[in-house]
Amino acid sequence: MAFPSIFVPETTEKIFKRIDALDAQSQGLWGKMNVAQMLAHLCVPYEQIMGENTEQSPWYIRILVQIFLKRTLTNEVPYKKNSPTAPAFLKVDTHEFEKEKARLKNYIKEIEKMGAEKLCSIPSLSLGILKEKEWNNMLYKHLDHHLRQFGV
Repeated sequence: MAFPSIFVPETTEKIFKRIDALDAQSQGLWGKMNVAQMLAHLCVPYEQIMGENTEQSPWYIRILVQIFLKRTLTNEVPYKKNSPTAPAFLKVDTHEFEKEKARLKNYIKEIEKMGAEKLCSIPSLSLGILKEKEWNNMLYKHLDHHLRQFGV
C-alpha cells in the first residue's frame, strides 16, 4: 500500500484535518501516552531533521537499527499497535496540547515546503541517508499510526 506524499499540500491538508479533530481530552485506543504526549512524540523526528534534537544512540545501536529495523521503519506496512518506542522518542512529561499541536503542524508544513530533494540531503540520525520514498513512508506512517491510535 503506497502512502500519500508528504511533499504535497493535499496530504498536509488531510493530516491537518485529522490533527484538528483531536482535543486535549482525546483518549488513545491503545498505548500509554496521552494526546499531548503523543503530539510531542510525533515532533521528535522533525526536531531531528531540523537539527534541533541531535541526540544520537551509540554507534553500535545505530548499526543494529540500520541492519534490523530500517526496512520496517521505511516500508509501506503500517506499524502494529503497541510497537516498542525508541528511548529518544519517549514522552512521559507533561506537555501542553495546543503548543504541541501547533509545533507538529509547523514541522509538517516545513517538510512539505522543504521538498524531497532537500530532505534526502539530510541524514536520519538513526538510519543515515534515506531515499524520498523511505523518508515519506517513515514520516507518514508514524503520523498515521498515532493519529489512528487516537481515533482520527
